[in-house]
Amino acid sequence: MPSPQPVLHLRDTFGRIADDLRISVTDRCNFRCVYCMPAAGLPWLAREEVLTFEEIVRLTRILVERSGVRTIRLTGGEPLVRKGIEDLTRMIAAIDPSLDIAMTTNGILLEEKAAALRAAGLKRLNVSLDTLHSDRFKDLARRDALDRVLRGLHAARAAGFNPIKLNMVVMRGRNDDEILDFAKLARREGYEVRFIEFMPLDADGIWSMDAVVASRDIIETIDREFPLEPVADQRPAPATRFKFRDGSQGGIGVIPSVSDAFCKVCNRIRLTAEGHLRTCLFSIQEHDVKALLRGGASDTEIRDFIAAGVWQKEEGHKIGQADFVRPGKTMSQIGG
Repeated sequence: MPSPQPVLHLRDTFGRIADDLRISVTDRCNFRCVYCMPAAGLPWLAREEVLTFEEIVRLTRILVERSGVRTIRLTGGEPLVRKGIEDLTRMIAAIDPSLDIAMTTNGILLEEKAAALRAAGLKRLNVSLDTLHSDRFKDLARRDALDRVLRGLHAARAAGFNPIKLNMVVMRGRNDDEILDFAKLARREGYEVRFIEFMPLDADGIWSMDAVVASRDIIETIDREFPLEPVADQRPAPATRFKFRDGSQGGIGVIPSVSDAFCKVCNRIRLTAEGHLRTCLFSIQEHDVKALLRGGASDTEIRDFIAAGVWQKEEGHKIGQADFVRPGKTMSQIGG
């Protein structure tokens, strides 16, 4: 029996180790959120351009077994529109049952799929939800689907997902008046709400620094009404987390992507739906892994190619700095 290959961690020139892999399983989405996509949508990738389940699993296995990756997050687009997503989840879970497998979804299909995803080995869920008002939901997501998303959240809880995280992109003048409403929802339902600063990854070019609500202001707003205390994390994470001082259920987190980014401890890499490695959400270059997967490369060659790409990982994204270069892709094309 061949001896196992040594684990060679994915290290960059700044000493960070990438052990969190975000896999975009599709660029397609059934929403048209204003901070992500144009109202008319985007040209979708042809099916043959998108990685197959077998290619995704092979690459994941290489990075888990040979490079020490421990967290897998399935994203999109909207991952639940990918046919057979439960099967892919099961295939990834079979690599190593101890893997932390998570998913970010808009929640519209959770009512139908939550139980199957849980049975397949999905351990954690993040549901994007930017407003609790139906009319505003239609304005922000360009879909009339709030009730369906809320039913999906209940289905996820019934399936055993706990805690469930909600991702709220906060935009000044659009939904920042709901910050306390989401804090109340966290306390009432036990959700962990992540308030995310608005980032320049929208297709319509509506982003500006003036539209960003700084995370410190979000925390101050909540803390005045519901006193908070920090929660320490054992691993690098983009969110600064808090619990309610009065012992209430639920929790709060802020992701200061613009005002105080966590680039110095970033442990993430991304695989786009067409099989390109991105070392930063705001990378302006990608590394074509699909060409190796489909070109007969060995596992070692693929691992070494990815390691070389990670070695070039950017120091940070430089939002707000004079030399910031906005990537040519939107969030849905990159993978959240």
